[in-house]
This record gives sequence, C-alpha cells and structure tokens, in this order.
Amino acid sequence: MDHRNEHGDGRPRRADVRRRRADPPIGRGQGRGRVARERAASRRGFVATLALGGAACLAALAGGAVAPVTAPPRVEVLAPGAAPPVLAPAAAQVPTQRAAPPAPVLDQDFADPDVVRVGRVYHAYATNAHGRNIQHATSTDLVHWTVDGTDVLPEVGAWVTLDPPGHVWAPEVFDNGDGFTLHYTARDRAGGRQCIGVALADSPDGPFRPVGDGPLVCPTEQGGAIDASSYTENGARHLLWKSDGNCCQRDTWLHLQPVSWDGTRVTGDPVRLVRQDDPHNWEQGLVEAPTLVKRDGRYVLLFSAGDYRTDAYAAGWATSDTLTGPYVKGNGPFMTTASFAGAIGGPGGQDVVTGPRGQDRILFHGRGADGSRRVLYAADLGFADGRPIVRGSRTVYEAELARVHLASVREARKASADRAVGHIDEPDSFVEFRVFAASAGRHTMTVRYGNGSLDAGAPATASHGLTVNGRGAGVVDYPYTGWDEWRSREVPVDLRAGWNTLRLTKGERYAELDAVEVA
Repeated sequence: MDHRNEHGDGRPRRADVRRRRADPPIGRGQGRGRVARERAASRRGFVATLALGGAACLAALAGGAVAPVTAPPRVEVLAPGAAPPVLAPAAAQVPTQRAAPPAPVLDQDFADPDVVRVGRVYHAYATNAHGRNIQHATSTDLVHWTVDGTDVLPEVGAWVTLDPPGHVWAPEVFDNGDGFTLHYTARDRAGGRQCIGVALADSPDGPFRPVGDGPLVCPTEQGGAIDASSYTENGARHLLWKSDGNCCQRDTWLHLQPVSWDGTRVTGDPVRLVRQDDPHNWEQGLVEAPTLVKRDGRYVLLFSAGDYRTDAYAAGWATSDTLTGPYVKGNGPFMTTASFAGAIGGPGGQDVVTGPRGQDRILFHGRGADGSRRVLYAADLGFADGRPIVRGSRTVYEAELARVHLASVREARKASADRAVGHIDEPDSFVEFRVFAASAGRHTMTVRYGNGSLDAGAPATASHGLTVNGRGAGVVDYPYTGWDEWRSREVPVDLRAGWNTLRLTKGERYAELDAVEVA
C-alpha cells in the first residue's frame, strides 16, 4: 500500500491531575490500626515502598510479552480532612458478555498482505500460494473478501530464478497515476540472493508485467533485499525495504530510499532506519516487513520480527520526529501470540489502510486453528502517543505506573515488572489506569492480581469496585491465590475510542494489583 501523510485525529491530551501533599493522613489512627491488625492476620511478608514521582523502572519483558504503556507513577495521599474525588457508585454486577475473539477475515493461506484502495474497492495482495506467484482478493469493507482465481503476476522478471518454483514474496502495490506498480521479492539468478523487482499494470486486477533488465534493489553484499513498502510525502515517493542479512549472519536493516513516482527507478541512496538490537531478544535476531505512517505529527514505523514459521513471530514499532530518523523503538512488541491470548499465532507482515468509515485498520497474517496456514486478519488500529494499539491485542498497563491513591507501590516477587500496588485498604483507596482503545465498544480487561485474604483462617475471595470513565461498572471478584502469587481475572468493559480511565477501588477484604491488560 502507498502510505501517505494525509490525516490524523489529534494527539490525546494528558489529564491535568493535581498532585496532593504526600503527608500521611491524621485522625485515622483507630481505623488504620484495625485495618493493620486485620491485614496482618491474612498477610505475610509485606514490605511497602511509597513511590513518589520520578520515572518508574520496568524489568525486562519475557519474549512474547507485550510491552506496557509507560507513564510516570502517581501516588496520592489526601491532606487531612480533604475529601476524595466522588464517582458514581459501582453497579451491582460487571457485564458478563466478553469481547469476541479475533477471527480471520480470509481463512486461507494469505501471507504478507498488502492492501490498496481504488474507489470503493480494497485490493489485497499476498505471497505465493495455490499455484499463483502473487495472490489477489477484493473487498468493499475489509471483512468480506472475494478471491481472484488468476495469478496477477503470471510472469516474473528474467533476472529471477524460480528454484524452487513459486518463491515470490511480499507484494507491494500502489496507484502510480498512469496505472499500478507492483514491487515483489524473488531470488536473483546472478547473485543468488533475494531481491526486489518491479512490474506494471493498467488495472489493480492485473496482469502485472515485469519491467527492467534486473532487480530494482539488490544489495548482494548485505544479503539481498526483501519486503518492499511505499511511503509518499510532499510529492515524493520513498521505498522501504529490508536488507536480508539473516540469510548470512549479517545485520538486518530497514531502509528508506527515494524512488521515481512510478517506483521503477531509485533516485537516491538508502537511509538506514533501524536494525535488530532488542536486548530482550523478542526480535530473535532480525527485523523485517516495514510499514511507515505518520500520525499526530509523528512518524511511526511498524515492523515484524522473529521467525515467521513459528508462533514467536511478532510486530513492533519505532517512532521519529523526522522522516529519515533517528527512530526510537518502542519497549517491546505490540502484537504477539500471547497478546491475542493464543487465538492468533505469529501475527505480523502488517499493512495499514483507512477503512470505509475513516478509521485506521491494520491487516496482517497469523496462524489460526490450522497452524499450517498464515491467514488474513483485520482489526481497528489507534495510536496512543505514537504507540500502536490494535483492538483484540492485549496492551499491558502496569499498576505501579497508574494513579495510586491511599495505597502503596512495593517490590513484588513474581510480578510482571517486579513491582505491584498493595495496601489498597482504606474505604477511599483506589488505583486508576489510563488506557487507550482503538475504537469504541466492548473490550476485555484482564486484571492481574494477588489475594492472600483469610476469613476465620480459611482462604477467602476478595474484590474491588470498578468504575469506567467515572461511571460505576460493577465489582471484580478475586479468588484466593496467596500473597505474591499472581493470577488473572477477565472482565468485559465498554470503552470509548481514545483514552479512558479504569478505576479499581477498595472492596471486600484485600487484594493487590500487578497490572491490567486491555484487548
């Protein structure tokens, strides 16, 4: 798809929250003594640290974990006599109907999708399968697709060796003003490396015919070039591509290179944007499949990483204030097998397109019930201060980075970032999360909690009240886990598009919070 700098819906504004005096409240001695005695009977080994201001430190994420949204922690203690913020009372019950799990929109092998809109019709192209070099399907809503039974690239360039047959990959198609351009990846006969070629057609339906005597981009000394993608800005076209260094123990760089408007000639030298360098190793030694968009004045580079043949394949991002960088990577992937709760294996090969209602949509491949195929998925996409948020993919919000009121941040064994929020003991204690939704509607919130409460010496259920955007949304029950043992509780929540607040308040007995995830 030809990505343009053409629209955005404005950067969300951070809430203006006043910081209250961090002195302990007085006049509560009798009540707090009772709470302390009750908690001591059901709690062992609690050491609390009151965290004030400063940037919070995140522990290394395990491979496959989704990076949390980070923000400075806010721990509030009310001044003597001050009243806490008033919210609507919690409803009697949390809604029971959960968000539907993601499902394929095209349930056949359709890897490395590229999508271009022509009029009211979306044209999707994909890597070789079913005896076709390049696959093609059409839709008017990005959900219901009609598969073209023909090969839109029936012949490849003379520079290509099809050994083994059918090895044509990662198409990129765009409207060049006089017709349509297809960039494709295939193996160069001369150098033996995969390289990027060009074909042209009068129609998005093809057939595309190769042009040129050789590949467009083919840096043999870097391992070749794959995964073309197009970006235009200020009347200039740029080609993104990956140097395929993982073929031969070299770095894999994502490049940006100026090309002619029809994409048949390079017109300048490539600029290196990012390479594999993840300290937590979720990238597994390579980055690929670049997609570049500009949202809210910020360039956002999406990419995939890892071994596409496994469920460890995932998608990450990097941002920059200028087109050519420097780009700063996010603190982990935004789509993984785990973020989709195992419903989609190895998500990646993404493309971004504007949907029929003007909403950003992300199309990508993943493995569904049949793990032998990479099928096509589509989801709503939003950007939270540059971070991609995909509906259905869990985004982690650490409790210690939330707004913490009359509670404490502590070091916590086995917690996701080795920290958690405890001592949520007062009637007006709460932890408030600021979360982002790509689109409005029913979402699933997963609360990671610990509960060591006892009742007459027996394990007991604890609870928190839940409010969503200031309105009561029920009670979240937490079965017993023991202290410093963490489990998850899923709760359906109705969110608006953009930023939302989720507040968990003191309920029955005692529970601690590690994080919440929103999908």
